[in-house]
Amino acid sequence: MIGSLRGWMMRVVLAGLLGAAIAGCAGGPTTSSTGEYIDDSAITTKVKSGFVADSMISAFDIHVETFRGTVKLSGFVNTDAQKERAISIARSTAGVHDVEAAGLTLTPRR
Repeated sequence: MIGSLRGWMMRVVLAGLLGAAIAGCAGGPTTSSTGEYIDDSAITTKVKSGFVADSMISAFDIHVETFRGTVKLSGFVNTDAQKERAISIARSTAGVHDVEAAGLTLTPRR
């Protein structure tokens, strides 16, 4: 009887630990799950690579952040055409659901 009680309690404890581990990987409204974080990191890398490959864009002047497939661009561009090109590259990247570019600022002309 004591052995079977101990085995039952051990199963309950293991089930609780497993549930806690799974819950730790889940995302909330303001956090990404582990899988989403990995996907977002890959999207950010692809967008930045697109900027590097494009001669019109300065990849070092534009910051890219991705959260759940939404790419946020911030930083500086010299012209409206560069801004539109950066948005276009981000939008055409696989996995991107939306692009927010309100943080892209035109540098003042000297």
